[in-house]
Amino acid sequence: MPSSLSLLSAPHKHNLQTLLDSARPFIRGELETIDPKLPSLVAVLRSVGAGECWHKHGSFLDHLLDTYRILKLWDCPDSIALCGLFHSAYSNSYVNLAIFDPSTGRDAVRGYVGEAAERLIHLFCIVPRQTLIHDDLLFHYSDSELVEHLKISKVSLKNAKENGLFDHKEGWRKKIQSLLPAEGIKIKHIKTGEDVLVSRRVIAAFVMMTVADFSDQLFGFQDVMFENSDGLLKFSGNNVAATLWPGDGKPGLWMNSMSRLGAIYTLIVREEEIFMEERKSEDGFGERDEEIELVIPPVFENCTRVLDAGEQIVARDLYWEAVCEGSKIGLDRVEELLKSSIEKNPFVGEPHVVLAQLYLIKGRFEEAEREIEKGLMLLLEWGSPWDKRMSWEGWIAWARVLLMKSKEKSWPQTGWGILNLGLVK
Repeated sequence: MPSSLSLLSAPHKHNLQTLLDSARPFIRGELETIDPKLPSLVAVLRSVGAGECWHKHGSFLDHLLDTYRILKLWDCPDSIALCGLFHSAYSNSYVNLAIFDPSTGRDAVRGYVGEAAERLIHLFCIVPRQTLIHDDLLFHYSDSELVEHLKISKVSLKNAKENGLFDHKEGWRKKIQSLLPAEGIKIKHIKTGEDVLVSRRVIAAFVMMTVADFSDQLFGFQDVMFENSDGLLKFSGNNVAATLWPGDGKPGLWMNSMSRLGAIYTLIVREEEIFMEERKSEDGFGERDEEIELVIPPVFENCTRVLDAGEQIVARDLYWEAVCEGSKIGLDRVEELLKSSIEKNPFVGEPHVVLAQLYLIKGRFEEAEREIEKGLMLLLEWGSPWDKRMSWEGWIAWARVLLMKSKEKSWPQTGWGILNLGLVK
């Protein structure tokens, strides 16, 4: 039995201090502390021009490093995190970013990251991701179906682990098995058209990586381009004429889609665990990549909640009104807007951070401390910002200042006093 089995669905048990401890090497740029090979890997990416390539919210190098950071903060195994660091290095079905030639560069990349990670990188670059992740998985479920299957599958997994009970006729299992059989599925290589067998665990890893990938790069710019007004992220529009990069910087409407992918990932992981329980005493089942450890990200309450598409829109618009119109509508109205935004979408940190500053201004220090701790934890769990007008590091630094001031029960009363903030004890 793979040693990863007991870790497959273990919930994250982080408190604020452990989250900060995990994030600090990234915040300080202490790459060698994260992985002794990381500085040289970043140097390689720079040397082949990754920092010169445009990529949605910045440079390609920025995006690769951010994706790696998210996956490491989610406690992913090195092979998956390194796949994130090089995830489009041979180009892929979404972007033309072949900084390594897939016909001649695989040996070089393998020498940098190892065989397991390079294999994932190559597979990630040749699968038809939109078809595989969205058309063949995401769009096969409704929100209500995912909510129901999450509830039922939790009971199924408990029965399997604690009582050795297995029900092969359960609807949620039959659906997952039909979409992703235990032996994997064959996909078409996007460049050669050849059949490629991809295991269920690799596909699960790519689903989870897509949540990390999209969370780092999507913001209002893409919503305008693809006319994502309903928040379902179907990429069905084509509004090129009105898309001036980077737009107004408004947070994007990607969270319903990613919460759904997170739920599907949890269902796959639970089915994998039940499958492994059923064949505990048997030998390996073909090329199933059972050495790949599948961990549950902490976002969306350990990928067990689905955020309604309409509520994400309302929450985003309430937040945007609060931060953009605050000087006109007054602090009391801003407080109402932010609290309503958080109620509609409790899965992002920035509304809590802004609300904490408002409470500091009003001298409501205990409430400020409560909100900033929640907001900071969410920012650290995501590893990327929802409001991308500022960097993740910037949001973390500001949140830590607010936390310090809430504990001190003080807040500057002048503009110069605000500008003087910055020291974190």
